[in-house]
Amino acid sequence: MNDFKNLVAIITGGASGIGAATADLLVERGATVAILDRDVESVPDGQLGVRCDITDDEQVRAAVATIAEQFGGIDILINNAGIGAVGDVSANADEEWHRVLDVNVVGIARVTRAALPHLRASSHASIVNTCSVVASVGVPNRVLYAASKGAVAAMTLSMAADHVSEAIRVNAVTPGTADTPWVGRLLDSADNPDAAAAALRERQPMGRLVSAAEVAHSIAYLASPLSASTTGTLLAVDGGMAGLRLR
Repeated sequence: MNDFKNLVAIITGGASGIGAATADLLVERGATVAILDRDVESVPDGQLGVRCDITDDEQVRAAVATIAEQFGGIDILINNAGIGAVGDVSANADEEWHRVLDVNVVGIARVTRAALPHLRASSHASIVNTCSVVASVGVPNRVLYAASKGAVAAMTLSMAADHVSEAIRVNAVTPGTADTPWVGRLLDSADNPDAAAAALRERQPMGRLVSAAEVAHSIAYLASPLSASTTGTLLAVDGGMAGLRLR
């Protein structure tokens, strides 16, 4: 497929996990891809790595401007960067609440508003946000993370309404527990990593973790010009976690 031929895509948090899998797939399908990440050492040849902390508005604006100037515009924005948090509502101090929301929620606003002038000039403008199944399903010990992803879901729908008249499509994927470096670190820190991994697999009806590649394919579907009538959609990639009750 070459549905992304001649299109320029920015992927935040694209140096690893879901972001890296998405970058590889979009390049394979013809896109020019720029990665915004705090560490771009692992970004492969054929992709532009731009070191950027999305909690810093000045860095974000400079990075987006650099990409638009180098490639002549921006067509696609994948807001994928995010961090996790563990615990019930009493577990995290105010500072941690501010830190997680700054990355997962305000970070999307920073990058999107910097990219909007360029997206408005594109004939195939698309924004895809990485949300999570925890935005709509209660999962123990994920209050802060769920709050941030619930905001991402609401932002996606509101942004879609704001920009549909400008032909900018806005959608989101809502993955279940994915096989990513963050989940790996979470399991490594558990008292019994094997038991923790088994519990994560068992809570998804398919009995396994979602792969980064599977989420990447869903992001590509939403971002592609072939999906020109799809906007305001939250696409579940969760192994049945949100919709199935098997017992």
